[in-house]
Amino acid sequence: MTEVTRVPIQPVAKGSLTKLWIGVIIAILIGAGIAWSAMPKGVSLDTITAGTGPNPTDSDVVFVKYKGTIAASGEVFDESQDVPLPVQGIFPEGNPLPLAQMVPGFREGALQMQKGGKYELFIPSDKAYGSNPPEGAPIPADADLMFEVEMIDFMSEEDFQRRIGMLQKMMEDQNGGAAGPGGPPQGAPQGAPVGPPTGR
Repeated sequence: MTEVTRVPIQPVAKGSLTKLWIGVIIAILIGAGIAWSAMPKGVSLDTITAGTGPNPTDSDVVFVKYKGTIAASGEVFDESQDVPLPVQGIFPEGNPLPLAQMVPGFREGALQMQKGGKYELFIPSDKAYGSNPPEGAPIPADADLMFEVEMIDFMSEEDFQRRIGMLQKMMEDQNGGAAGPGGPPQGAPQGAPVGPPTGR
């Protein structure tokens, strides 16, 4: 018969087990923190007020009211302006922004919005301007951006251009057949209106 040699187990010092578990938990948290910081930040959209209906497509022109801030400081770098819209039966209110010309993060967020909704949109720097913000813009390099956006309406680029033609004709009729040199009447929306970050 084989004999089993018994080795006495030393008692664990009081508090050592607790310290061991605390050490394990800290190691897990440090590992999770490293993993979290290594994960790329993506565009995120929080709904403040839900909209209704379909979402715009990436070739649509959206009509929005917005305020853009630097995420780190909260400093406002851009805000929608009152434009001579709406024109009854032609354009809704809000600033017209062609999604095809917006930075990827703004476009990505807008594609998830619905008419009448209000949203908070976070855009990481790599989906905004990265290390090359527009010259003269109050946006630092590698800045994450935040937008408060109200989606008033949207329409296709073709419909938008058709409505500009209607507005030009209406203005020509009011001015006795001349819209003036240089295209659309003063205050009429242009094909690439001023707005939040446009693509590089």
